[in-house]
Amino acid sequence: MQQPASYLLAGQASEFERLQLQSKVWEPAARELLAAIPAGEAPHALEVGCGVMGWLRALSQWAGPNGRVTGSDFDDKMLAGAAHLVDTEHLANVTLVKDDLFASRLEPGAFDLVHARFQIAPLGRAKEQLAAFMRWVRPGGVLVLEDPDTSSWRVNPDAPSVQELIALIERGFVAAGGNFNSGRELPALLRSVGLQPNIRARVVALEPGHPYLRLPLQFAASLRPRLEKLVSADELDALLQRAEAELSREGTWGTTFTLVQAWAVAGP
Repeated sequence: MQQPASYLLAGQASEFERLQLQSKVWEPAARELLAAIPAGEAPHALEVGCGVMGWLRALSQWAGPNGRVTGSDFDDKMLAGAAHLVDTEHLANVTLVKDDLFASRLEPGAFDLVHARFQIAPLGRAKEQLAAFMRWVRPGGVLVLEDPDTSSWRVNPDAPSVQELIALIERGFVAAGGNFNSGRELPALLRSVGLQPNIRARVVALEPGHPYLRLPLQFAASLRPRLEKLVSADELDALLQRAEAELSREGTWGTTFTLVQAWAVAGP
């Protein structure tokens, strides 16, 4: 990841917990996609900005005992969380490294698969990121990008305060140079460097009581200093209180934002 001072969501305990939950929610989508990508005999995969889990578990299984997985992140706390996962689940083929996406020391052309999830949304600088990913993936290797599209992010019954909070979060991302709807741009981004993207989209239905329903509140906690540049602290507190009440209604369920998955084979 980029240095924590510049990363949109860094340094918050709530962010650590959100990343753990996020990885579990989206892990089935990761495994479905990896099932469509042949691993070969001894692949080397890179998980960019692995956080506390990311695709590490799924990639470890995909690579197999003869393969290797490298997880990179700039944040020491995130790497410590990932190390706990690796040790607890005995992911013997996974290695973790501290690396800055925008000043990387990773070896060019060293990876058969490069995966980056939710990197463009908070960090922006899409073309710079893509240039880094392209340097790392070997010719004939696979580049996988995942980013969100908010169009499906809904709560039922209607929850106007939750939707207002989601809209404020989108503005917070944009104000910091990111884009919470960057998933919509992934196919065009890959085509801009001559790649032919494959595309999938995934939405998860969240039953009443599912902890991921509270994602807008979790984002607001991590983003609060940024959001208070857009609205006053009192306005934000009132909005959070109304959103909390809507999410606490009996029988409330929802759908996640859309996870856009775009992947392509790197050319020679």
